[in-house]
Amino acid sequence: MNQLTYGRGQAVSPDRTRTLFGQTMGYVALTAGFFALGAYLGRHLGEGWAFVWYIVAIACLIGMNFTARRAGSAPLSAGLLVVFGAAMGLATAPVLVWYADTNPQVLWQAGGATALFIAGFGSAGYATRRDLSGLARMSFWALVALIVFGIVLIFVHIPHGNLIYSVLGLVIFAGLTAGDFQRLRRSTDLDSAPLLAASIFLDVLNVFLFFLRIFSREN
Repeated sequence: MNQLTYGRGQAVSPDRTRTLFGQTMGYVALTAGFFALGAYLGRHLGEGWAFVWYIVAIACLIGMNFTARRAGSAPLSAGLLVVFGAAMGLATAPVLVWYADTNPQVLWQAGGATALFIAGFGSAGYATRRDLSGLARMSFWALVALIVFGIVLIFVHIPHGNLIYSVLGLVIFAGLTAGDFQRLRRSTDLDSAPLLAASIFLDVLNVFLFFLRIFSREN
């Protein structure tokens, strides 16, 4: 059988790669659907409840990291992924409602920009043969630093701080997106599809939120 070889001599079947890609993208679409459902159901939630649902979503991610290590765990991981998507929708609902009430056009602009961003950097990461694991690690620690910077912005006024925060966020998630799509190509474990889908969905959601901040500032 024809095989693609990556990294340290690890052989990956093209058929298996295509199967994993199809399953993962299917899970991403499923997560997006439950996210939309959660956002609709949570359109009247207050910020306090949104925080609670963020905690639920984080708990689901932690659970998926454990279940992904067990063989045959895909159904359980998929269940956690569905709850994760709905919880993120409920948590993000107040933000989306605010934009929908104040400037709904921004939602469409951010959505279009996000689609182009993910398609571009996702395709680059999936197609390249260069190892991006180092870039992914660097992007992760840069994301931690960005979170700290975001906390600082709450208490300290920095000129154009929100724009700087958003642009840096897009740069970081360009690296994370490329890295996640390369992981998708190199992985041989079909049970990892739900966890990969959660990671890619988070890339999409965060990029979308960064574009929302940028376009709303311009308008």
